[in-house]
Amino acid sequence: MPPTVCPTPDGTPARVPDAAPSPPPDPDAPGRLRRIAAVSYTHLDVYKRQAPSPPPDPDAPGRLRRIAVPAGVFAAVAGAFAYVGAVDPNEGGHYPVCPLLRLTGVLCPGCGGLRSAHAFITGDLGAALSANAIATVGYVVFAAVWVLWLVRSWRGRPLRLALAPAHWWAVGAVLTVFTVVRNLPFGSALAP
Repeated sequence: MPPTVCPTPDGTPARVPDAAPSPPPDPDAPGRLRRIAAVSYTHLDVYKRQAPSPPPDPDAPGRLRRIAVPAGVFAAVAGAFAYVGAVDPNEGGHYPVCPLLRLTGVLCPGCGGLRSAHAFITGDLGAALSANAIATVGYVVFAAVWVLWLVRSWRGRPLRLALAPAHWWAVGAVLTVFTVVRNLPFGSALAP
């Protein structure tokens, strides 16, 4: 390569030194590149085979706190049902007698509820319905509402069951009719 000449401010040509000579070609360069590429592909292949672990759920402690109350209610109800399942209410002396039944001889809407719970727990649905049909339906309704409560609590949404006054009146009317009919001679099938 010929030397490069550049003019100086006074107009005289200045000589620029030649560039440094290039190093001789490396005979092992292609092999080294192949080794680097093989190592890179090996690491990439290992990375592809290992599924990345999902990031930790930042809301896990909050979820556990939110389901604490539904879990506590479940534990209390399960404990009560376990006790009623273990101690048969059909045998006297374990549970108090209904005060309304003792004083007046009239069956209240809850009379037979413990016998119904015992039969329900032991798997005798027919006996549970004959002891107290309203209570047996109540167990199923409670379980459904509890599951809904648990799921909504897990998702961080409150459970709001707003019943209109008409619904409350309907529940009261059903309980009243149930109580009256089970105390009449033709409704003895509803009596425990």
